[in-house]
Amino acid sequence: MEITWYGHSCFRLTERNYVTVVTDPYDNKVIGYDSLKLKAEIVTVSHDAPGHNNSAAVKGSTHVLTGPGEFEIGGVFITAVQTDSGKKSKDSIRNTIYVFDYDGLTVAHLGDLQKIPTQSEIELLGTVNVALVPVGGGNSLNAAKAAEVVSMLEPDLVIPMHYATPDSKIKLDEINKFIKEMGLSKTEPQPSLKVSRSSLPAETHVVVLDYQKG
Repeated sequence: MEITWYGHSCFRLTERNYVTVVTDPYDNKVIGYDSLKLKAEIVTVSHDAPGHNNSAAVKGSTHVLTGPGEFEIGGVFITAVQTDSGKKSKDSIRNTIYVFDYDGLTVAHLGDLQKIPTQSEIELLGTVNVALVPVGGGNSLNAAKAAEVVSMLEPDLVIPMHYATPDSKIKLDEINKFIKEMGLSKTEPQPSLKVSRSSLPAETHVVVLDYQKG
């Protein structure tokens, strides 16, 4: 399958013979980046905010998922888990994590996760091969918390998202903080990630993507 990043928390997941998924499409007037011109059958929205809920920007969608549940659409099994259990603070958001299962290859989009998930929330997600993790702070995980979540999830691959870039208008931290937290030196961004079950690394590996023009 191929995973392409369009900036902020927006990704496209494509795999031959399966439906295409777009996660957290944004309003570029608020967030920055180019306006999105994507096509997909499934759109997922982690929470109701302009950086994540612009489903109208995605053409051809037949399913817009906005909350918890279990779904099977076009051969893709989707587990959606809400992560705002417990006390409500005025800043807390109703966040949904989506795990996409493509015949045993799983991709988890953590949305705007704000705090470390509970062990029971982690267990609901099941085995995660690829984790799309917010790392830039703001309303979401900062670099240190993101690294902690990675160690809990133990994914094969980690793709950072939701951090400062030259085209982002949102005040977020740069990615180098997360890279340091993970004990890595500078990583070379790549345009997209092609992954299969047979290509998964033996140990957790961080892949930095270049955002593409949507």
